[in-house]
Amino acid sequence: MVRAADIDETPRSGELPRDYVRRMAEEKARAVPAGESEIVLTADTTVVVGTEILGKPADAADAVRMLTALTGRAHEVLTGICLMERGKLLALEVASTAVWFSAMIEAEIREYVASGEPMDKAGAYAIQGIASRWVERIEGEYANVVGLPVALVYRHLRML
Repeated sequence: MVRAADIDETPRSGELPRDYVRRMAEEKARAVPAGESEIVLTADTTVVVGTEILGKPADAADAVRMLTALTGRAHEVLTGICLMERGKLLALEVASTAVWFSAMIEAEIREYVASGEPMDKAGAYAIQGIASRWVERIEGEYANVVGLPVALVYRHLRML
């Protein structure tokens, strides 16, 4: 069953990106009501370029800004995952994937933003969608960039 966690997702002043996604995953897990026999899985994904956290764009101009920052360079995709049962923390970990984008021209960026795809995505792109045309290579788990590091989650679940 999917349940939304209503939490403030604003990064704290000076908070490192890894700490941010770890905190978000744990806060989401603590905010979700769960039944007696349910294991709660939460995740939070962000894109990091340099030291800047790129969450979901606020509007089209913000999406253009983010994509312009990513063009022709590498960035990191971080996902914090949390597994919890009856308030007990079972796992809290961060997955990291490096992604290299080819250079994009301004017209390509604006056309992509106009498609609507970037608007609810961390870093303003979906690797599994139109943006795949700019991904030159990745190091790490592809599923992490999509939004859930499945292999990492599975590794923790099979230990339960």
